[in-house]
Amino acid sequence: MARVALLLFWLTSALAQDAPNGILLIAKPGLADPNFRETVVLVTQAADSSTVGVILNRPTSRKHERGGAPIHFGGPVMGEVLVTLFRAERAPEAAAFRVLKDVYLSMHPDNLERVLAQRGAQYRLFAGFSGWAPGQLQNEMQRDGWYVLPAASDLLFRKDTKGMWDELVRKARARVAMR
Repeated sequence: MARVALLLFWLTSALAQDAPNGILLIAKPGLADPNFRETVVLVTQAADSSTVGVILNRPTSRKHERGGAPIHFGGPVMGEVLVTLFRAERAPEAAAFRVLKDVYLSMHPDNLERVLAQRGAQYRLFAGFSGWAPGQLQNEMQRDGWYVLPAASDLLFRKDTKGMWDELVRKARARVAMR
């Protein structure tokens, strides 16, 4: 119950302050949902209290037609939509979630176009996203299906995500054991 309260407080206060608002959900071993089994999900909360995110460790064989960037499976919602996670020194003009300092998540095509046009831009592309209705994620947390860790930009843009889930499960278990 304390984890749920902490999650709610953190997401709500970050959203209210227009502060970075991203955390990692790490699927606990045994999570039954095949969409999220052994996943690491970057999540952020929208103004309507719904939660959206992308799965960081599900690469696909698909490549973007411009530049050949790999496209990852972001989640089971709207798989035909490209979602961009990108680094930017200032907030983009088009709609985007600020998930960390200088890191944004967006479904807006203008943001994708700007990122693709920049040489050396740091970004990742996702087909679809993960989403939870207001209260849904809190219910899943109460059923003890997820570990929660702070997001870090080096992890978000890691090229090789093989082993990411195992690594973060170990890290989350160590945090729980230290309490």
